[in-house]
Amino acid sequence: MGPAVKSPSGDAWLDEVNWNADGLVAAVTQDRFSGRVLTVAWMNRESLKATVESGYATYWSRSRGKLWRKGEQSGHGQKIESIRLDCDADALVLYVEQEGGIACHTGRHSCFYRVLGEQGWEAREPVLKDPETIYGKQDG
Repeated sequence: MGPAVKSPSGDAWLDEVNWNADGLVAAVTQDRFSGRVLTVAWMNRESLKATVESGYATYWSRSRGKLWRKGEQSGHGQKIESIRLDCDADALVLYVEQEGGIACHTGRHSCFYRVLGEQGWEAREPVLKDPETIYGKQDG
């Protein structure tokens, strides 16, 4: 099965994105069924093009300095349903089907599981799967 998003011919569509000084654009990722925000990450031209071509979210990892296909290690990929560009052309929204129901490296459904309460930031969502089970034991 091919990607849900069809890539226009040529690269003119990539030129319409208002990339920041580092060549990046913010990408908000939402669950296509619930509308819940799952992640916020960065994309560059190459990662956006790879996302459209593969049909799966691929981001630019600033910490690793390389492309990062969501789910490549965990198996929790983000299958693209649609991609939207905002009015200023400087932010994207990706509507995805979150495979495995886990988007966060902490083993939770969303990266936005902390809520500001009287005692500060409080974790308000359960861990669905132990991160060590997903990624193996991490050093450090």
